[in-house]
Amino acid sequence: MKAAAGIAILGALFAEAAPTDHRRDVDTRFPYLGPAVPIGDWVDPTINGNGKGFPRLVEAPAVRPAHAKPKNNINVIQLSYVPGGINIHYQTPFGLGVAPTVHWGSHAHKLHHTSYGATNTYDRTPPCSEVAVTQCSQFFHNVQIANLKPDTTYYYQIPAANGTTESQVLSFRTGRAAGDKTAFTMAVLNDMGYTNAGGTYVQLQKAVEEGLSFAWHGGDISYADDWYSGILPCASDWPVCYNGSSTYVPRPNGTGPPDVPVDDPSYLDPLPAGEMANQGGAYGGDMSVLYESNWDLWQNWMNKVTMKIPYMVMLGNHEAACAEFDGPGNPLTAYLNSNQTNSTAPETELTYYSCPPSQRNFTAYDNRFRMPGKESGGQGNFWYSYDYGLAHFIALDSETDFAKSPDYTFNRDLVGNETFPLENQTYVTDAGPFGYINGSETDNKAYEQYNWLKNDLASIDRTKTPWVIAMSHRPMYSSATSSYQKNIRNAWQALMLEAGVDAYLAGHIHWYERMYPLTANGTIDSASVVNNNTYTTNAGTSMTHLTNGMAGNVESHSVLPWNETLPITAYLDQTHYGFSKFAFLNSTVATWTMIRGVDGSVGDEVTMIKGGADAATGYGLKGRSSKWQHLGYN
Repeated sequence: MKAAAGIAILGALFAEAAPTDHRRDVDTRFPYLGPAVPIGDWVDPTINGNGKGFPRLVEAPAVRPAHAKPKNNINVIQLSYVPGGINIHYQTPFGLGVAPTVHWGSHAHKLHHTSYGATNTYDRTPPCSEVAVTQCSQFFHNVQIANLKPDTTYYYQIPAANGTTESQVLSFRTGRAAGDKTAFTMAVLNDMGYTNAGGTYVQLQKAVEEGLSFAWHGGDISYADDWYSGILPCASDWPVCYNGSSTYVPRPNGTGPPDVPVDDPSYLDPLPAGEMANQGGAYGGDMSVLYESNWDLWQNWMNKVTMKIPYMVMLGNHEAACAEFDGPGNPLTAYLNSNQTNSTAPETELTYYSCPPSQRNFTAYDNRFRMPGKESGGQGNFWYSYDYGLAHFIALDSETDFAKSPDYTFNRDLVGNETFPLENQTYVTDAGPFGYINGSETDNKAYEQYNWLKNDLASIDRTKTPWVIAMSHRPMYSSATSSYQKNIRNAWQALMLEAGVDAYLAGHIHWYERMYPLTANGTIDSASVVNNNTYTTNAGTSMTHLTNGMAGNVESHSVLPWNETLPITAYLDQTHYGFSKFAFLNSTVATWTMIRGVDGSVGDEVTMIKGGADAATGYGLKGRSSKWQHLGYN
């Protein structure tokens, strides 16, 4: 929906650029009526916690403060790619008083260059003035260093400002130029959060030390919106709660099934006194009961990765707002709409205005990262592309900005001659659009994201980047079928097939699922299946689909009843957590490997070869025995 006069702009102070005319900012036409700070723990409703309720967890900040009681600090440092350089994103609880600054150079002891950037902030709930300094980020600083040599190590330091402690001397390695034929490996992960992600976290750090080039996180990042799991009644159809016996953790601490692997050693430790073994985690609720603190917790935790390699992200459904739905008895409706704790409501009435203004419309996500949307002609952190050596990567927004997107724009709520919907016509996850809609909202071709994707695909030089990989949070196909999959296919599949995109990556469904190469009508392209673990590309005809939603998260695994996968599925793992490595070996061969968090072992692997059946013969793969022969496909 196009922005219109009368919408109040609250929260974001965009130092780099004001929102464009078509971009909807946070709408505050109706008042927020909930508690000043929603807390998902009615035993202990204090912000900092006193140990009587669920523990307030802590993770070390990026920079260790020089004093025991710092008044400001650098809590998070995250690297991301921009064409020809790097973006250094860092976070503090309070402003710097000066433009964010980075000293850098090609030697650790010769930081002769200085670059300056810009700061974003928003009115987070609660503000950092009420929370421990080293566990709170409210000012987000972006310093871009351009015109650097590709595939080169540089060193940098963030100076002290307004009470912060200067960082240690750190380093980054720039991306490889498009056309560089050197092999590289990247990490792909989705649906992580903090709970259940311990094994993934350990294996990801090992991969970084072994030379991982960068990581790509396809949405559902911190699971901040599950802060309310501590106050939801447990239900058999949705056992995501911290306060009942229907949830579990892996054995021996918990009551989980024997086949649930213990991928986090902390689950083997005795529980602290007074804590219950439940799906909250090893320590009985290892997730913050504050929305913003979940973001802070996860980002501080991930410093060991994000300070060392570029960490590229995209949005998922859990980044949209403070909540997705209500629980049994509708306790959130009573809490957020009427400030009634430990209560119920006759029916769920969560609206766009149920969340505090700072927890709507992807506000936290939009401020806490800096992706190359501007540099690639896309839209901020919402859709963008970048080159790295042999490959061109495309990040897409599967939550908004296409016809029948899962998160509604206000236009879809309108009735009759309304220009804006009434409060009760909205839903809590309404969001966007973040680009223009030039025509009918039901026409994908009217959307800026569609037209950007079309132009981006047309601009790819396949002589330099023969591999083209796209990812959004939600899959186009899965054994767990859903209506949104058809809508995503209608939005982008034809463009991708026509342009010869090699693979479409996704998460959202909390398992690992590898599908066979699929055609435009969802049938298997049997000519591209050499054997169970080898595919050939077939530009214009099919594309490989990989769902990788098993990095962790408090909601645990998705489950397919009776394990009845669709014929399109080559491999399904509903048990293990982990992530995947994508290795681009040369211009014709790439391998995708699923790494289990429990021990780093390989759970699944597929090799992709360019050039069709003749290429497979050249690699000695044609004719290998596979189940396809038994099914009559060879």
